[in-house]
Amino acid sequence: MSFNTFGHLFRVTTWGESHGPALGATVDGCPPGIALTEDDIQPWLDRRRPGQNRHTTQRQEPDAVRILSGTFEGRTTGTPIQLTIENTDQRSKDYGEIARTFRPGHADITYHQKYGLRDYRGGGRSSARETAARVAAGGVARAALAALAPQVEIRAYMIQMGLKTIDRMRFDWNAIAQNDFWCPDPGVVAEWADYLQAVRKDQNSVGATVEVVARGVPAGLGAPVYGKLDSDLAAAMMSINAVKGVEIGEGMAAAALTGRDNADEIVMGADGPEYLTNHAGGVLGGISTGQDVVVRFAVKPTSSILTPRRSIDIAGQPVDVVTKGRHDPCVGIRAVPVAEAMMACVILDHLLLDRGQTGGVRGAIG
Repeated sequence: MSFNTFGHLFRVTTWGESHGPALGATVDGCPPGIALTEDDIQPWLDRRRPGQNRHTTQRQEPDAVRILSGTFEGRTTGTPIQLTIENTDQRSKDYGEIARTFRPGHADITYHQKYGLRDYRGGGRSSARETAARVAAGGVARAALAALAPQVEIRAYMIQMGLKTIDRMRFDWNAIAQNDFWCPDPGVVAEWADYLQAVRKDQNSVGATVEVVARGVPAGLGAPVYGKLDSDLAAAMMSINAVKGVEIGEGMAAAALTGRDNADEIVMGADGPEYLTNHAGGVLGGISTGQDVVVRFAVKPTSSILTPRRSIDIAGQPVDVVTKGRHDPCVGIRAVPVAEAMMACVILDHLLLDRGQTGGVRGAIG
C-alpha cells in the first residue's frame, strides 16, 4: 500500500512530485450541491505560494489550480473532484550533485533504503511542494464547511520562530494577515525579520511553532477510542512535511499541572454548558466540546542549507554535502496555510461522520 490517502468519508489522495510536470489531489466524499469553482480554491493556494517575500524560497510558482472533474455549473456533483497544479519553475540541475549522496536531515536515505531508488530532484514525493495539493483539497473542505457549518472559522499563525516567541498579551487576530510571518504579535515582526535574515546570511535555518484554531466547531464531533477527533488531528498535522511534534490544548505543558489546574470547570450558561478554561483544547474523550479546537505543532529547521554537513554516498563513502537551490530559511512560515487546510479537512470529515452516525442528535442538558 502507498498510503497517499487520508480521511474517512471526506477522503483526499495527493499525487505528484516536486519536479514532475504537475501535482494535485483527488477529493472523494464531498457532498453534492456545494458551490465550488477554481476561484474558491485559489486564494488559499496564493497564501502558501512560494516566492512571495524575501523570507521564503524564491522558487516562482503560480500554483494555479484547475478542477478537472467533480463539478457541474459551479457546484459539486458528489463524484471525485480532481485538482491539478502545474509545476513551472523547476531547476532540477540544482540537485545533480546530490544524486548519489544522502542529505542529512532529509528523507533521501530512508526512501533509498525502503524503495531502492529515489527522485533526488528536490526530494520528489517527500518535498514540501506536496503540501500545495493539501491546500487545494483544504479549499474544497472550506467550501463544504461554509455550506454545512458556516459558523466554523479556522485560523493558523506562528507563535515561535527559532528562539523568538510572541507575547500572548499582545495577541491580535487582525495582525495575522498583515505580516510575512502570519504572526499575531505585531510587536515582534521587525525583530523576527532581522533574526531570519541573519540566519539566512549565516547559511543556516531555524524551526518554528505553528498554532491552528478552529472556532465554532459544534459539540459532538469525534468518537471514542479509535475515532477520536484529536487523534485524527494529530495524525493530520504530523503528516505535514518537517513536523516533529503535535500538541492538543495544553499538550506537553499539562504534565506540569495539577488536576485542579488542568480541569476545565463547567457552568450552565444561557445557551448551554460553558467552560471556564480550555486546557483540553476543545476535545474531551476524543469528542469536541464546542470550545475552540486548539492544535499546536513544531516544525524542524529546514534541512537544505549551504553549510557543509557530513554524510555518506550510495557506496557508503564519506562526503560533505552542501544543498544548493532555493530553500526556505524557516519552512514554518509556509506551513501556516497547510495547517489550516488539514484542520478544515479533518473537521469536515468528522462532521460528515457524525451526520451519518447520529444525524446531529444531541443529549439534552438543562
